[in-house]
Amino acid sequence: MLPLLVLLAWQQASPPLPRVLLIGDSISIGYTAAVREMLRGVAEVERPPVNCGSSGRGVQEIDKWVGDRHWDVIHFNFGLHDAVPSANPEAHVRQYVENLRKIVARLEETGAKLIWANTTPLPGDVMMRDGKPAKYQKDVLALNAAARALMEERGIAVNDLYGFALPRLKELQIDGDMHFREEGSRRLGDEVAASVRATLGSLNHVKTTGR
Repeated sequence: MLPLLVLLAWQQASPPLPRVLLIGDSISIGYTAAVREMLRGVAEVERPPVNCGSSGRGVQEIDKWVGDRHWDVIHFNFGLHDAVPSANPEAHVRQYVENLRKIVARLEETGAKLIWANTTPLPGDVMMRDGKPAKYQKDVLALNAAARALMEERGIAVNDLYGFALPRLKELQIDGDMHFREEGSRRLGDEVAASVRATLGSLNHVKTTGR
């Protein structure tokens, strides 16, 4: 057993864990606990204490969510709240991309490595609410495609949660609901944690090699 003074000195010399920020809606809230569990001892994982909602809200609140703290990795998503029927779908997508550009610009200022998570699928082609169509899968796909183009333009990694979840919806998603069962949230959390871990690994490689 190490002498107490040596142990205390080692603990004080240990570098702090990398800091990870998760930004997203209720789907993100659902997988946050799993991400924290998977990255325990690897990174400190935090998120805003709210449902981050639409990209429009993101533009308004991003300064508050990021704050003045240091972040090594930021994993973020907006989309489900933006996927609403519109009389002018093309203009709606353009506004979504404009909002994302503003959000990305602010996140890039932090110096963190960014990961974009695309939006997870709806349980079917259309979701009804109060007897009226509330969301369409085609709109989710349009927003995902537009967001991917922006992220590729900015050199931001894309975590394809849509592609992961789609073939597993019956297993992981609540019947008739865009939200996920506990096991589904855990599986999404595994995917998010793996993406964050890989990004942290690349950052450590850069620090080690000096590249």
